[in-house]
Amino acid sequence: MNNTTITISGAGKRFNREWIFRNLHYQFLSGNSYGIIGFNGSGKSTLLQCIAGSMLLSEGNISYQNNTIDTKIESENVFKLISICAPYLEIVEEMTSIEFLQFHQQFNPLIGKISIQEIINIIGLEKASNKQIRNFSSGMKQRLKLAQAIFSDAPILLLDEPCTNLDKEGYKLYHQLINDYCNNKLLIICSNEEAEIEFCSERLNIVDYK
Repeated sequence: MNNTTITISGAGKRFNREWIFRNLHYQFLSGNSYGIIGFNGSGKSTLLQCIAGSMLLSEGNISYQNNTIDTKIESENVFKLISICAPYLEIVEEMTSIEFLQFHQQFNPLIGKISIQEIINIIGLEKASNKQIRNFSSGMKQRLKLAQAIFSDAPILLLDEPCTNLDKEGYKLYHQLINDYCNNKLLIICSNEEAEIEFCSERLNIVDYK
């Protein structure tokens, strides 16, 4: 079992002269789920991208401790700890869902005990497993995005508005995936939708750090 901690110390991010957040001190612990909340445009996604290492802080530090890797966010090894699903991340639409997950696992291995075909069956895309993703509905694409993140063998799962484009059955699937496959992960979710974060044990309101 991976024991992972993310420690944020004096973190701040600004664009031009506007501070999106500042003086943020927080610690995320493995096995817990956290909801990052705040009004639209308040900086939730910006913070998540900083945690993911895809965006640099303007000040402060984010560090990771893990029982197999102990490194700071600037290290090239941080990506090994993280899987992410977000609206601004694209999938390769010329591929089928099988090809996409095969491609994805070259960079971020999937959970070993479940085959790619089983994953596709779990998310309800078995009838479209050989169809190009470009022909998927927006909800089908979101199911596949969630699958590549949740079934990655990474101790940290970052989700930004995870139920975007999902219908009632999609919401049900989302909760089932979280319940069945994320109990030992460090889970951080950006959302204003209570249905997406209702199970989160902790809440971080980004507005508190303006």
